[in-house]
Amino acid sequence: MFMSARVMSQDQAKGKTENWRLGVQAWSFKQFTFYEAVEKTASLGLGWIEAYPGQKLSKDDPNIVFGPDMPAEIKRQVKQKLKDAGVKLVNYGVVKLTNDESQCRKVFDFAKEMGIETIASEPPEEAFDMLDKLCREYQINLAVHNHPPPTHYWDPNTVLKVCNGRSKWIGACADTGHWMRSGVNPVEALKKLEGRIVSVHLKDLNEFGDKKAHDVPWGTGKADVKAVLTELARQNFKGTFSIEYEYNWENSIPEIQKCVEYFNKTAAELKSK
Repeated sequence: MFMSARVMSQDQAKGKTENWRLGVQAWSFKQFTFYEAVEKTASLGLGWIEAYPGQKLSKDDPNIVFGPDMPAEIKRQVKQKLKDAGVKLVNYGVVKLTNDESQCRKVFDFAKEMGIETIASEPPEEAFDMLDKLCREYQINLAVHNHPPPTHYWDPNTVLKVCNGRSKWIGACADTGHWMRSGVNPVEALKKLEGRIVSVHLKDLNEFGDKKAHDVPWGTGKADVKAVLTELARQNFKGTFSIEYEYNWENSIPEIQKCVEYFNKTAAELKSK
């Protein structure tokens, strides 16, 4: 069931979607370019990345930002950069999706072109009939992300409401850190969303119920990350965990490395049970 967080070939990464995969949300490196984020992800021994819209692409092309408007040649360069680094682009978010089908198709076309499996977003509820149709057409997941209040999807019950009655392509991007900031117990939220969790922004914070709480290495904060992983193992979750580390922005690699080590150790313990 479980997979080590270690990097693997592109073919292996593409063919192993039924297993747990640990990657990085590029927002962790928002002080840097997307290409630098790819390099940092590879340096951690990880084979997956989640991009976000608007990140500067590279030092060589500072006026180009990651997203659908990149020229065709730049998109080809991005694919080559990822291939050379041994990193697979699997998720994209948090992306603004509206009730405008043409706007959404532009995002889905881009995701399909780049090999992205899951788009994380917080769309208006009235857009979900149309979005479900696009998800089925493109065979790309839509994962509803939760920011803290006053945003619409901070409560897992609201996420569950827009998932109910939808296809398997509609689910949750479970952000454990933002649940903690919202005063929501991550394990209880995961239980509510069982069967609908598509991806996870896994975080551990120094405080619970405090919007100003900050990230700490997994296992050292108030999240009970082991309980979170145990619950996801019970649910037989299959998907990507994105490390979204929003602290010590300029030098977060040592702390993120501790998260990787904790994940591998805990996943191995769960596998042995």
